[in-house]
Amino acid sequence: MAMNNVGRPSAPIAHEAAAPTTFSGARGLLQPTSLIFETGSIERTGVDLPPTKGLKARLSGLARQTSTGNPGLSEPEAMRHYVRLSQRNYAIDLGMFPLGSCTMKHNARLNEKMARLPGFADVHPLQPVSTVQGALGVMEQLSHWLITLTGMKGVALSPKAGAHGELCGMLAIHAALDAAGQSHRRRVLVPESAHGTNPATAVQCGFVVDEIKAAKDGRVDLDDLKTKLGEDVAGIMLTNPNTCGLFERDIRTIADLIHGSGGYFYCDGANFNAIAGRVRPGDLGVDAMHINLHKTFSTPHGGGGPGSGPTVLSDALAPFAPVPYVIKLADGKLDLVEHEDDSDGQPFGRMVAFHGQMGMYSRALTYMLSHGADGIKQASEDAVLNANYVQACLKDHMSVAFDGVCMHEALFDDAWLEGTGVSTLDFAKAMIDEGYHPMTMYFPLVVHGAMLIEPTESESKASLDAFIASMSGLALAAKSGDTARFTGAPYHAPVKRLDETRAARKPILKWAAPITPAQIAAE
Repeated sequence: MAMNNVGRPSAPIAHEAAAPTTFSGARGLLQPTSLIFETGSIERTGVDLPPTKGLKARLSGLARQTSTGNPGLSEPEAMRHYVRLSQRNYAIDLGMFPLGSCTMKHNARLNEKMARLPGFADVHPLQPVSTVQGALGVMEQLSHWLITLTGMKGVALSPKAGAHGELCGMLAIHAALDAAGQSHRRRVLVPESAHGTNPATAVQCGFVVDEIKAAKDGRVDLDDLKTKLGEDVAGIMLTNPNTCGLFERDIRTIADLIHGSGGYFYCDGANFNAIAGRVRPGDLGVDAMHINLHKTFSTPHGGGGPGSGPTVLSDALAPFAPVPYVIKLADGKLDLVEHEDDSDGQPFGRMVAFHGQMGMYSRALTYMLSHGADGIKQASEDAVLNANYVQACLKDHMSVAFDGVCMHEALFDDAWLEGTGVSTLDFAKAMIDEGYHPMTMYFPLVVHGAMLIEPTESESKASLDAFIASMSGLALAAKSGDTARFTGAPYHAPVKRLDETRAARKPILKWAAPITPAQIAAE
């Protein structure tokens, strides 16, 4: 079905239903794509190299005697293969990414330009400190911005991702407790709506996890929290705004209860992009918080890296920050404290071989400097505005999980699908046919059939209206009994619906040439 200029379905084009099958297998500009093993051949190569002369092999009898089996392709064939694959992939540069809790925001090209400057792109971690003063300057300025925006005392830049930042914060808490003779404190309170990495990190650091129930409004149940306090409590790991897309109204009370019990307050900073510039977590009583640079400050997200999850620390925990970290000397030059013995504090150790991800630092600082404090505040406000706009427009078609306004993500449950024969998974698959990546499904676990949508501040009203129109249309189709539209979806994707359980349990990780009829007959 075609779409008109406001994103609503328009009348089908007459020839669409009778489109002929092409001889080439292509569909217009979308070319057929085979596996690279099927396209190339191990008998040929796209590069001709002269035989080496005068080189003596140093592998002795360990040298490979057989082919690796990798197919040979010419340069145009290799280039076209990967371009065609890219055309079948969804990306933030292609359309809206409504994933909740993941914050797929636009990566500004200015950031990429700065990260590619020779002084940053070519820097090597083993260069003498005197030759990388500019790079250390970026780290020092980034640290200043992170500390200022969060109202904290110190920051560890070296963690490579959000979960790694959690590990950093909890190890700092572990070290602080041990230094104070409080090694008996090994119980960590974690809300049942927390990200899965929170309890996993706590256990990895040697703590025991004690779950806190959620109240009916999606926030921490204070009464349950109070019953869990005791002399063995090390602290709490809480996300704010939380995973239900809601701000914890009792955040100061929670902090006071934890501190009064002798524990520390770790805040999962995954959703900092909803409050950056508006609220300083340090003012809320937070002792440690990781910051996903890709979520809040527009560095690339996913793809296996490079990632970065700096961890900010309060006055009480800053002395235990890991090495390495940047300091400013009396003469104004910068230095990198690499060893625990050279630190003025009590570092709990070292988390990574080197100082972190330079490309992420330069990208994040570029975003901060180009927006300024007022721009970062506006980005947070726009993210919250966009999410509430989506929630307000869809609440008559879908059931909102919790009453009232949300923060940066709108959360729906599956109550509105009852009796339709359509599940959350079916609805998400149908979104692919509409040209959208599905929203986050079945998370948080405290909401049945959860559909978590985060539009981010990057989206214009026009793009939100088009998304809302598609979601509304799908909702009406589900309620009208058009179940085939959902249970067989996606119909228009390069890959149709998979048996995901079988794919997870018995994945095919290696290509094998298909067996020919002649081989079958010979057997």
